[in-house]
Amino acid sequence: MIEILEREFIYIRYYFEIQFLQIYQYWLLGMAIGSFVSVFCKNWINKILASLNKNNLRIFGIIPACILGIASPLCMYGTIPVAASFSERGMRDDWLASFMMASILLNPQLIIYSAALGKTALIIRIVSCFMCGIFAGLCVYIYCRGGRKFFNFTGFYSTHNRDTDPNLFIRYIKNFIRNIRATGFWFIFGILLTALFQRYIPTEAFIKLFGKRNGFAILMSATLGVPLYACGGGTIPLLQQWLYDGMSMGSASAFMITGPATKITNLGALKIVLGIKKFMAYLIFVMSYSLMSGLLVNMFV
Repeated sequence: MIEILEREFIYIRYYFEIQFLQIYQYWLLGMAIGSFVSVFCKNWINKILASLNKNNLRIFGIIPACILGIASPLCMYGTIPVAASFSERGMRDDWLASFMMASILLNPQLIIYSAALGKTALIIRIVSCFMCGIFAGLCVYIYCRGGRKFFNFTGFYSTHNRDTDPNLFIRYIKNFIRNIRATGFWFIFGILLTALFQRYIPTEAFIKLFGKRNGFAILMSATLGVPLYACGGGTIPLLQQWLYDGMSMGSASAFMITGPATKITNLGALKIVLGIKKFMAYLIFVMSYSLMSGLLVNMFV
């Protein structure tokens, strides 16, 4: 029995080390770039959003709002106070929806992480997340045409800003260390899951379930993103192995949408500003979009 356990430990350690060496540099680079944007570019992003609000862009404002959402390194509990402040200044709800949806799905750190998946997967992730933000803005635009409000920010209060050190370099180091601590456990956990997957899940069985280019496989991948997604960096090793084993790109695309969009911490924040009915509509929108985008990806990739 002990010999069997030792043998399995050696196998899992081998798979773990191989996966770690392949991907750890993307994780560290993502942390470094994300911290840089958070410390040195946050005010710049806020100024751009403020300037957009001064111009009469109407519905077309959802495009730059979506781009800024992707560029923002803030988590959802950091994004909502920013959105609330702009809502108080009269910014349109469709712009805010586009900004928040894009911010949920993607950020500079995750873009760097996703480079480990290859150029095709990286481009698909950026484009699909951008379009999801655009469609979210359009849906809210249609809802608000009668003068209705979509968001209710009165129940959400901004947390204390921890980046207050007057020295920008020290603030950057603190931010970088905090991001490492916040994501490190999930990054290691994701690699461990990948090692276990490589050792104990037959490739043939996985390909039969997720390798097919049909709606059921995409729906299964989208559903799988709900319980497995705890941290963007932690899912990259899993996706890398799944794609290697034959997962279709459409299924991977669906997973990359539903994962961050249904992350528990994000859902908790969104429930506060949406209410139960709009919150349910949000979940339906996410699942529907992930399924349709996955089908389209499989058609053209």
